Amino acid sequence: MSNSSSITQFLLLPFADTRELLLLHFWLFLGIYLAALLGNGLIITTIAWDQHLHTPMYFFLLNLSLLDLGSISTIVPKSMANSLWDTTVISYRGCAAQLFLFFFFISAEFFLLTIMSYDRYVAICKPLHYGTLLGSRACVHMAAAAWATGFLNALLHTANTFSLPLCKGNALDQFFCEIAQILKLSCSHSYLRERGLLVVSVLVAFPCFVFVLFSCVQILRAVLRIPSEQGRHKAFSTCLPHLAVVSLYVSTGIFTYLKPPSISSPSLDLLVSVQYSVVPPAVNPLIYSMRNQEIKDALCKLMTDIFLKQVFSSASA
Repeated sequence: MSNSSSITQFLLLPFADTRELLLLHFWLFLGIYLAALLGNGLIITTIAWDQHLHTPMYFFLLNLSLLDLGSISTIVPKSMANSLWDTTVISYRGCAAQLFLFFFFISAEFFLLTIMSYDRYVAICKPLHYGTLLGSRACVHMAAAAWATGFLNALLHTANTFSLPLCKGNALDQFFCEIAQILKLSCSHSYLRERGLLVVSVLVAFPCFVFVLFSCVQILRAVLRIPSEQGRHKAFSTCLPHLAVVSLYVSTGIFTYLKPPSISSPSLDLLVSVQYSVVPPAVNPLIYSMRNQEIKDALCKLMTDIFLKQVFSSASA
């Protein structure tokens, strides 16, 4: 028996029990991580460089890429390092920092996705009011609200989780520090307080999902009246993937924190956690930007500009 005051480290769940599979996990996560860095980094650079992309939609995309980079960088490098060095250890403070940062980025991203739904709803269903409802100041305030809400949400849950007495060891059935797994180590009924806060968070997130669904329905109704088939295809390809991403966060969050203990297993929890922690940051650039012609054109201009500068600098030297 131990308590939280004597715990100096946690033991994370390894992806495999053989050296070969651990190395396979390392290379797989390295590929996903590099893809996320490249995709989101290109989006951030392109939007910041091209003045034509300084619009509300691309401003929110830039924020989304920043949050994606933050969330995947919080957990994947540590998991890769553990697999490479064949260890499962994370310090107590490191675990608290990882939990706080990941919960911060993931919470802020969910609220930002809701704001992005509002942006597309106004642009398509109320285009005459777009400049009024989504001016530069309003966009900054909404993005700041998403970041601030994520910060406060993460601070509340981290402080509450690590104030619980832990007396069921220090082994977590997860490859990163997750609230649901830390709660399993508590032997006090005080864990019900954090469980209640998690239920409240899910209940707060559900109206956001309903709003996203409502926005998509209104957008689809509007685009069905568009005579241009290309315009309808663009609206459909924007709305449906966005709804899929939001649905992924809601479904995995409900499964992780509200599922009955009878259907819980380490392998199932591992699979679900990968779906909401690793997959979205890697595929979001493809969903939101790399299929966007304006992003592609701006990226080509950026690459051409960099290439020409290199050629001229080499010629002058």
